Amino acid sequence: MLITCAALAMQPAAGQSSPAKSAAPAKGPVQRGQYLATFGGCGDCHTPKNMTDHGPAPDASRLLSGHRADDPAAAVPSGVLGPGQWGALASADLTAWAGPWGISFAANLTPDNETGIGRWTAEQFIKTMRTGKHFGDGRAILPPMPWFDVAVLTDQDMKDLFAYLKSLKPVVNKVPQPVPPK
Repeated sequence: MLITCAALAMQPAAGQSSPAKSAAPAKGPVQRGQYLATFGGCGDCHTPKNMTDHGPAPDASRLLSGHRADDPAAAVPSGVLGPGQWGALASADLTAWAGPWGISFAANLTPDNETGIGRWTAEQFIKTMRTGKHFGDGRAILPPMPWFDVAVLTDQDMKDLFAYLKSLKPVVNKVPQPVPPK
């Protein structure tokens, strides 16, 4: 099922606490990277959600593992989206998006060697975030990924963010390739 979405605020599920109003400064690269990922909202798209009575809640067992490989993309109704038409549709868990660019799926950012960023280097990560292209010269990173906002981070910020991603539990999850527009 696809839902239209301009913006969606994530609320903690029943029994979960709200984020702290202020936090102590990060003590190391992994903690600083976690802070940046949290502030940047990386999990909004890259963490699958479970539907609860209070709406979608992040699936902590699949933190930053991207669009579920076994969750097929819903068909986009004919004539609703396409080149030259503005708008977007999102999957119910906000890990797949359809728009004039086609259908994009949130990547697996866990350090799994086969399906995530386990074999990436910090330099490859930084080059990808600076150029909006995989490894700096591969396929384009598609909307809604705000790589151009991430690109303004300092090299140290990006290294810290990468250190955090590499510290996560690896999740085997082969995210589908983008689907071009029709």
